Amino acid sequence: MQPRIEYAKLAPDAIAAMRGVEDYIRRCGLERPLIELVKLRASQINGCAYCVDMHTKDARAAGESEQRLYAVAVWHEAPFFSERERAALAWTEAVTEVSRGHVPDDLYQYARKHFGEKELVDLTMVVIAINGWNRLAVSFRTLAGTYQPMKEGASGKAASTEA
Repeated sequence: MQPRIEYAKLAPDAIAAMRGVEDYIRRCGLERPLIELVKLRASQINGCAYCVDMHTKDARAAGESEQRLYAVAVWHEAPFFSERERAALAWTEAVTEVSRGHVPDDLYQYARKHFGEKELVDLTMVVIAINGWNRLAVSFRTLAGTYQPMKEGASGKAASTEA
């Protein structure tokens, strides 16, 4: 598979806007491991190989275990996730697949048991952001395997189209 176009070079202002959302997400207060699990799950649903590769690498860099990473796709059946993580993953699936049935009231109530109002908005912003990145990477065939995570505390941007 060959990349179609280099969208980051062609629309740098659009990518800067997306990175602005990523900057907000990094500062919002949600736990980084939770953010990476959410990004990984949405990327799996959307079939984005580049983003699955990226977020498994970023999750490992943040200390996530291999066992939990392998189980994200089957989190419903796996005992390795907290109730907060389960609520986040369920919310991620519903928001990612919003065209299939919207976000049910019972799921909203479940998520609210584990997330404050602002946290739920922040979680939704994570889902919105990764769905946007997935759509760019899938549409323009960004090559999986090319991403390398930045070291914690390193300055500058990662060598990727996603911040």
